[in-house]
Amino acid sequence: MNRRSAQGRPQGGTNLPRVGDYNQAVVLDAIRTRGPVSRVELAPLTGLTNQTVSNVVRRLLDAGLVTETGHAPSSGGKRRTLLSPRADGAYAIGIHLDPDSAMIVVVDLIGTVQASRTVRLADPGDPAAVVEQTVRAARRLTVRAEIDPARLLGTGIAAPGPIDGRTGEVLSPPNLPDWGDVPLRAMYETATGMPVALDNDATAAAIGERWIGGKARAGSFLFLYMGTGIGAGIVLNNTVLHGDSGNAGEFAHMAVEPGDRVCPCGSHSCLGPYVHPSAIIDDLLQQYGPAAAALGITGVADDLHTDWKLLRRAVRGRSPDPSALDVVRTAARRLGQAARGAVSMLDVPLVVLGGEALHGIEHALREEIDLAVNSVTIGRGPRGVAVESSVIGDTVGAVGAASLVLHGNYAPGWGMLTD
Repeated sequence: MNRRSAQGRPQGGTNLPRVGDYNQAVVLDAIRTRGPVSRVELAPLTGLTNQTVSNVVRRLLDAGLVTETGHAPSSGGKRRTLLSPRADGAYAIGIHLDPDSAMIVVVDLIGTVQASRTVRLADPGDPAAVVEQTVRAARRLTVRAEIDPARLLGTGIAAPGPIDGRTGEVLSPPNLPDWGDVPLRAMYETATGMPVALDNDATAAAIGERWIGGKARAGSFLFLYMGTGIGAGIVLNNTVLHGDSGNAGEFAHMAVEPGDRVCPCGSHSCLGPYVHPSAIIDDLLQQYGPAAAALGITGVADDLHTDWKLLRRAVRGRSPDPSALDVVRTAARRLGQAARGAVSMLDVPLVVLGGEALHGIEHALREEIDLAVNSVTIGRGPRGVAVESSVIGDTVGAVGAASLVLHGNYAPGWGMLTD
């Protein structure tokens, strides 16, 4: 079996007949990440024979998953036909759950958002009510987008962690305090009548970045996700790491210098309580009370979203408020120190920043994290570690949720060999 593991290359295929679905996933992944690409180029990219590639491509064309999109420039012989993924070959619904709202998207095979909607949750403390409301909204969205039901693969859910990846349960998430151990995947399967994939929001965002990013996100990277909380997704050699329980990437629990803030886990040294949006606002109020008041920031729990928007607005632009910028950069330096440890341990060449909470402050975080991860030599020499923004943007959580379905169906993995 020839499974290539070189940095940035698609996983290799096998010429054994019993794993045809796996080979289709390998070829489709190569077309997605390297396309437009010819059949001749696919053989060395995938490790498959020319004949196997030809057979697999024929099946992908028949299935409506790829399409022929012109010809490569002539080199003296017959011009080679180029292959690209077919956008309308498959669709998935993505639902990103936040403490008081949900973003819902319909995404096609290449990751384009066909329709999107954000709904304010009527009763966020009741999981059953949340499922019912979001499924209703998703159905209306698919009708609006005029999606072929036969091409709709399923629904992906990005939820606050921790989760049990084996049972599909959300386990008393700190950001949803009224939830206990909720069998969320089963609840959505019952409500939708279709396959459902569930993951924590940071890992879902990383999967979305890998699926949609193509060449730019092939290989390995650390995805730092900032929403109501902070989390991370880890991609190593095109494989997303979940951990034994499905909770790899709990970045908020990285240890920093102990202080007076207690993490929900009981520790005083966890990163999360010092870099969450609510913590940054608290720092602004404690250190620059009058300045915070002048910005309209109250610090009242129910005003968190409004306060955070006001703070972000104060940081962006040519003349940022110095007090707001100071507390954001302090949090960014803490994030940078934690990211440096993670990058050193994982040996990844790239840190990606994403999440709706970053809008307006991303430049400050990127600068401080870049400084931290590249301040010491970690075996990369002059190349350093790149720090980049998500290719998806503010919808990365919801698009990542939809990508759970696309990735689960079409990305090459050992599950296709053993199921």
